[in-house]
Amino acid sequence: MKLNKQIAFAVLMSCLLTTPASAQAAAQVLPTPHTVSPELQQLIAAKPLPYWNDHPKNNNEWKAWVNNVGQEATKRLPALREHLGVSVTQGKIGGVPIFTFTPQNLPQANQDRILLNLHGGGYVLGAGESGTQEAVLMAGIGKYKVVYVDYRMAPNFPYPAAIDDAISVYRELLKKTPAEKIGVFGTSTGGGMSLILALRAKAEGLPLPAAIAAGTPWTDMSKTGDSYFTNEGVDNVLVSYDGWLGDAARLYAGGHNLKDPMLSPVYGDVSGFPPTLLTSGTRDLFLSNTVRMHLKLREAGVPADLVVFEGMSHAQYHMNPNASETKFHFTELEHFFNRYLH
Repeated sequence: MKLNKQIAFAVLMSCLLTTPASAQAAAQVLPTPHTVSPELQQLIAAKPLPYWNDHPKNNNEWKAWVNNVGQEATKRLPALREHLGVSVTQGKIGGVPIFTFTPQNLPQANQDRILLNLHGGGYVLGAGESGTQEAVLMAGIGKYKVVYVDYRMAPNFPYPAAIDDAISVYRELLKKTPAEKIGVFGTSTGGGMSLILALRAKAEGLPLPAAIAAGTPWTDMSKTGDSYFTNEGVDNVLVSYDGWLGDAARLYAGGHNLKDPMLSPVYGDVSGFPPTLLTSGTRDLFLSNTVRMHLKLREAGVPADLVVFEGMSHAQYHMNPNASETKFHFTELEHFFNRYLH
């Protein structure tokens, strides 16, 4: 009997060691918690996004893939803007395309305040209008004017194109709006870029924004951090670094070290940073990215708060506008920016 158990254990270990990471990721299934809203329960119970394990092989395949994903995202946005009473205009700042979102009833206190939004999408997704859902929700729920940066991305424009565009817009905003009236926010890649923008502003001697809200930020573009492994296959949005995400990291980095602070801000000098609010979820593949960044900021003496949602995978706080978690998140951002913007 003992020998049979040893053989069974050996077979099990052999299977685990030889099963591809993607297959292991797809195999993990957890019960849906009943400690969250019904809307979030639906998101948690959903199957992983069908394209999580796609691997475009060249620039043309990347462009076709990005276009296909982006079209689906764009379809929902006009109705969302109408529902939340948000208007949109397009333009350019510093030569960079932008969208400006304004709520119908902009509070007097926010008339001369601006929130700069940097969208998510792994430095490949979210071009044009397709990445604007977070900006619309912040304008509609948080009642702020939001300037959304349509920054350049891979495959055509690798590092440092995205952050170059973001800092160009920020530099131009500073010419008319004092830094103490500017907040910066974003999710995922946009969360990481919000932190990188502060690093870049420090390096260039620019005044830092009054506050940063980094939602589930991509603070380490290498596969470093506990939740890249513990939440692999648990997160039903990103699922695994070994899907399209890791490919996108290398595509945008263009041969640069993935641990360069201008790609992975968790390795940067964050002393003197403005107050920062970070958000994640217990099933988020980027949970470690978020908590490591939070600890880094706290160690540097930066006022930094952390919100972790129960049962939530990556960025699901802005995937259903009717979920109580969505309303809570953007109301928290509203309170946070009200506290620190002059």
